[in-house]
Amino acid sequence: MSSRLRPRVRDAILQALQAGVVPHTGIQHIQVARENEIREIQKDIDRIADGGSGIRFVIGDYGSGKTFFLSLVREMALSRKLVTVHCDLSSTHRLYSTSGQARALYNELMRNMSTRSSPDGGALPALVERFVARAVTEAESTSTAVSSIIGGRLASLSELVGGYDFAAAVEAYWRGHDTGDDELRSNAIRWLRGEFSTKTEARQALGIRTIVDDDSFYDCLKLVARLCRLAGFEGLLVCLDEMVSIYMLQNAQARHGNYQQLLRIVNDSIQGVSRGIGFLTAGTPEFLQDPRRGVCSHAALSSRLAENLFAVGGLVDHSGPVIRLQNLTPEDLFVLLEKVRDVYASGREQAVTVTSEVIEAFMGHCMNRIGEAYFRTPRTTIMAFVDLLAVLDQNPDVSWERILAGVDVHVDSGENPIAEEESDVNEQEEAIDDDLARFKL
Repeated sequence: MSSRLRPRVRDAILQALQAGVVPHTGIQHIQVARENEIREIQKDIDRIADGGSGIRFVIGDYGSGKTFFLSLVREMALSRKLVTVHCDLSSTHRLYSTSGQARALYNELMRNMSTRSSPDGGALPALVERFVARAVTEAESTSTAVSSIIGGRLASLSELVGGYDFAAAVEAYWRGHDTGDDELRSNAIRWLRGEFSTKTEARQALGIRTIVDDDSFYDCLKLVARLCRLAGFEGLLVCLDEMVSIYMLQNAQARHGNYQQLLRIVNDSIQGVSRGIGFLTAGTPEFLQDPRRGVCSHAALSSRLAENLFAVGGLVDHSGPVIRLQNLTPEDLFVLLEKVRDVYASGREQAVTVTSEVIEAFMGHCMNRIGEAYFRTPRTTIMAFVDLLAVLDQNPDVSWERILAGVDVHVDSGENPIAEEESDVNEQEEAIDDDLARFKL
């Protein structure tokens, strides 16, 4: 398959791998293992497409492939005719806030909206345009007024919180489409993206007295999912990476607010309250397990995300909301490096010849240097391998034996300085709690 890669795709894959980030396109060419996890996620995608809902927490160490897994699932969802939105949580993008961070998260999700025809994001205008076009086509075939068709279709949104104003924004887009008013259409898209910062501005532009704010962030996501189905898509998949950002919040009240919002999403997803929407999140073990600041510190979330007690001794259960990414085996990593090699050599007449012997020697070199951690966190192993390929390619007179013998391959063992800093903070908090306890006594 890699022999048919276009140079643009090949270069994009290699540049991303060399920088230690997930390629935006072509990730199917380097996918290995994870068959069981993918099989379970495919069931979730089918359930969402059938009008259901779901939520999954992908848990793994830094560099274990969480972001890669989310990117792969997004491509699966697009092929199933779902709409996808994605964003990394951070100090400026949160599930809950009182200072605009939740609205900023919604805005970023809408900007990253993707469909099969717009896989690079920015698909919201096309989504609304498709909804309007389908309504116009139906009106012409049934000799019915377009306004009646659109009003009837949007009536189902009124049963949801904020549905009336959301429908009003979509209707404003149709009026702009019908009258050729580009400014009105632009303002409608701005409202749907959550770009209005004041209600006064929204009322002057559209006559709508509300805006997407921190409190309505999740309700608007459910409305977007309903609009996706009205536009002819199967549903909406929301991908949230870097959930560890919640765990890293220093303010206990802010963490609790985010966990409360997360609890609401979990309840709606597992109880089937939401329709046609699914959530895929990714975080580290600390985010899930830390009893002081992680999910386990929230009693309700801890019970809902509890893992199967019988899945011990090497047994796994992927049917629950938590999916732990299993470590790649040395055999899996060997196949992965072979695929990276094939991508590197794709479409090049004088490509460097890297045999299986070279790959085995490289893996042995990594094993001797830092132990088995080299395949538990494959990110930096791949970075080092791409660097090796580049050196071999640009220095054809130098043997790979000499290169491996002359350098150290530094591969991330999974340790994270941020996590170490957070551990120090936890110790300080525990000391403070002990002092307070003694003071009370």
